[in-house]
Amino acid sequence: PKPKKRGSNHQRGAGGQPRNVQPFSDEDASIETMSHCSGFSDPASFTEDGPEVDEEATQEDLEYKLKGFIDLTLDKSAKTRQAALESLRSAFSSKILYEFIMERRMTLTDSIERCIKKGKSDEQCAAAGLACLLCVQMGSGIESEEIFKTLGPVLKKIVCDGTASIQARQACATCLGICCFIVTDDITELYSTMECLENIFTKAYQRDRDTNGVSSTHNTVLHVSALLSWTLLLTICPMNEVKKKIEMHLHKLPSLLSCDDLNMRIAAGETLALLFELARETDADFFYDDMDLLTEKLRALATDGNKHRAKVDKRKQRSVFRDVLRAVEERDFPTEMVKFGPERMYIDCWVKKQTYETFKEILGSGMQYHLQSNDFLRNVFELGPPVMLDAATLKTMKISRFERHLYNSAAFKARTKARSKCRDKRADVGEFF
Repeated sequence: PKPKKRGSNHQRGAGGQPRNVQPFSDEDASIETMSHCSGFSDPASFTEDGPEVDEEATQEDLEYKLKGFIDLTLDKSAKTRQAALESLRSAFSSKILYEFIMERRMTLTDSIERCIKKGKSDEQCAAAGLACLLCVQMGSGIESEEIFKTLGPVLKKIVCDGTASIQARQACATCLGICCFIVTDDITELYSTMECLENIFTKAYQRDRDTNGVSSTHNTVLHVSALLSWTLLLTICPMNEVKKKIEMHLHKLPSLLSCDDLNMRIAAGETLALLFELARETDADFFYDDMDLLTEKLRALATDGNKHRAKVDKRKQRSVFRDVLRAVEERDFPTEMVKFGPERMYIDCWVKKQTYETFKEILGSGMQYHLQSNDFLRNVFELGPPVMLDAATLKTMKISRFERHLYNSAAFKARTKARSKCRDKRADVGEFF
């Protein structure tokens, strides 16, 4: 038999017919984008011994690929469009691209609008996520207002559309809340968006209840997203509006603590803690009528030991509701510290925690980079202007791989010795009386 020609398998498919080579795929998108974007997420990610990187050439290469992804959002193939949207999301979350986006914001907005209107569930979710990151990149300016004026009505329509998929409605509810949070100049638009979200999550109040409380339905994920987005927007409302919302919802939210869904219970608990925090800021003598009943519910969730629930879920629930109970009962909040580069940020209230968790959810691993470099996020968390560090300073802040290896080895040996002493049956453990 004749020997096969090298590379023939790559050129022809079954039956010897030429195979259609796809110009773009999910794997190509993720590999190409991450290979160019992940290195930018942290200035300290470069190795000391590696070759010097031409940042200008790398930036040009990245922008060239991003232009290709933007073009592919208009492709006929739904899979190709979705992959392009995901690639753009990955790039926008891992690097500041303000100048690049500024020149193409209208094109990007039109592509996102088209994908949300005409796409299927997964494509709509990817487009909604990209819309969030587009507004995060642009910040709270005229450009973001124009984006929200275009996308806002489309997002509201999907959120309220009972025939749309739950996943798409959930993604659009999250996007609606975040984009409106960024574009806060128009107070009427803020109230309109909050009313739209209220119409969604208040349906959880109206479910038929049995002796065990509120049952979970397939709409619960949508209600959770709508509730969290509404809570985010409440943090930027004027105090008179905050008082109205507290009076309207504070007595109804405890009913959601009996929901079968863990995420709904946690969302309701954290929202309650935030409402109590805001209520006490507006009125130092704030008094809640059913405090005993509420604290009893919260304490039960903080010490829940039901065997029919997963151990991971129980641990997560107990951890969250211990903090919620302390907030409601003792007006206390466990301060958390977030490190990013040479800086530190302290989360010392529920409002700040809710805001941080929301943006961390959409930015993922790029959250630290955006806290360092994104002017909008730094203004939200009152971090001041970005701290500029030169290459020499960054190098002195780093420790070499060898030093890091020695430190880890020493720590491992010390830990092993300490544990061995505790586990050695021959060790003198003393006498018991």
